Amino acid sequence: MKFSIAAAVLATSSLIACAAGAADGLVSVPVSQLKWTELAGSGGIKYANLRGDLTGKEAYEAFVLFPAGRDNPTHHHTKSLPTVVVQGTFYAVIDGKRTEYPAGSFYDLPAGLIHESGCVAGMDCLLFQYQSGGFDLVAK
Repeated sequence: MKFSIAAAVLATSSLIACAAGAADGLVSVPVSQLKWTELAGSGGIKYANLRGDLTGKEAYEAFVLFPAGRDNPTHHHTKSLPTVVVQGTFYAVIDGKRTEYPAGSFYDLPAGLIHESGCVAGMDCLLFQYQSGGFDLVAK
């Protein structure tokens, strides 16, 4: 089943509303207002901030777009990384076991968990990610 980025973004709007919380006020980011930025040195991975800044030091919420077939080397993150797969099939290899996460899947990698990850060939992967502090990828 194929998704367009616009349809995928609309499908996750309720996730953004839940993550935003009532006390913070309205968060409204129509797909036409997303600003995509390539993550420096990432081999084509792009992100669109929704709240905060993925490259900053504070909490953030963002869409992340992985090119189809793009793999990450063995690494970990210093904060947990909750992720919703909106489009494509993302994967993680943990302790030698590969798990694939097709569109609609959720996973939450705990801080410090050593793993490999990437997007299966055939379709770009669109992810919704959020962290309590800025994103990091610590190579192993």
